[in-house]
Amino acid sequence: MLKRESIRKWLVMGVLCISAGSIYLLPFLQEVYYKPLAEALSLNNTEVGSLMSIYGVFAMLSYFPGGWIADKVSPRILITFSLISTGLIGLYFATLPSYQISLIIHALWGITTTLLFWSAIVRVTRNWAPSNEQGRAFGILQMGRGVSDILMSMPILAVFGILGGSYFALSMVIVQISLLTIISGLIAWFVLEDEDGGENSSVGTFNSGLREITTVLKLPVVWLIAVVVLAAYSAYWGTYRFTSYSTDIFSLSVVAAGAISIGKMWMSPPSALLAGFISDKIGIAKSVAILFVVLIFSFIVFAFMPGIPSLLPVMIVNVAIASLAVFALRGIYFALLEEGGIPMIITGTATGFISMIGFTPDVFMPLIGGVLLDNLPSVEGYRIFFLIVAGICGLGLMAALMIYRIVINKDTRH
Repeated sequence: MLKRESIRKWLVMGVLCISAGSIYLLPFLQEVYYKPLAEALSLNNTEVGSLMSIYGVFAMLSYFPGGWIADKVSPRILITFSLISTGLIGLYFATLPSYQISLIIHALWGITTTLLFWSAIVRVTRNWAPSNEQGRAFGILQMGRGVSDILMSMPILAVFGILGGSYFALSMVIVQISLLTIISGLIAWFVLEDEDGGENSSVGTFNSGLREITTVLKLPVVWLIAVVVLAAYSAYWGTYRFTSYSTDIFSLSVVAAGAISIGKMWMSPPSALLAGFISDKIGIAKSVAILFVVLIFSFIVFAFMPGIPSLLPVMIVNVAIASLAVFALRGIYFALLEEGGIPMIITGTATGFISMIGFTPDVFMPLIGGVLLDNLPSVEGYRIFFLIVAGICGLGLMAALMIYRIVINKDTRH
């Protein structure tokens, strides 16, 4: 009986990893296929940035209500519907429609990947492990998410190369990702179970959605976690520029730059898993603070590194360092929910609010990057962009230290 429960537990985690890995491949297609996508849709940097910004706006508007919904509706229903609907929209995007239609598609993705998905994933993950193993639970999720990204992206990139990097090749890439996302939704439906309420359900405990929201907004640690996520996610957006940075500054080919991007994905599994286990030992907030220090120095190096061939190995090493730190952060920052003492019954609502603030870089980071690169020489544009990222990481460092102080004071009182 215990063995069966253990198998089912890990099967659930596997589904969470596959789901979280597949659903964001479509809206974040430009991470690997930035130049091909821009050329296929005849877009400049600002317009490509606008696609992600419109996605970010609708995602931001969906996080908070999505969090409340996650506390009320079975994650099985939410996760399944969001995956299938995202994939179906992707099949239409494979026709490479006009810029205006592409904006609408990215707006719809902002809703399907957020309103019914994100908070549900966080809630199930938090419920998956006991309080003293939250770091490793979220670390395992991020590790598995990274592995699924790699397993899905590598053959797709190979197909893109075999087909010669044409518009047809890009269309086939989008079709493949869309079908994988739909299949992930079907798997989620058959593996995940409906929650039946109980102590971890907010139904019957908080009779009013307004009361839940008020409770969340009164918790200072919620606001601080939101700043941590915002800074970490800004750094993640900073890594998205590594592909175009490689082609613009170091004159690498699109395929070579894409290989660096795929290589960056390999950093996710080990860093997230290691960060999860280490943070459970030394503390989540302390680990987050250390990682922000690493990122500040890494992005400053990017800002002032000259694009000469002899420094290409240094650039690649710095890509690895920044990627390791970013994926480690992404693997553990929601474990701060437990360390910060946020009640399980409002996990969805708290996650929704934190995400609404924390993922706003989806709105402003692509636009900042696009405007800088369209209006300044490449070297200067990237320098300012990476310095902005380093500055935002500084804010994250301060928030992490404040959370650490709250945790220390709480432990002292107990």
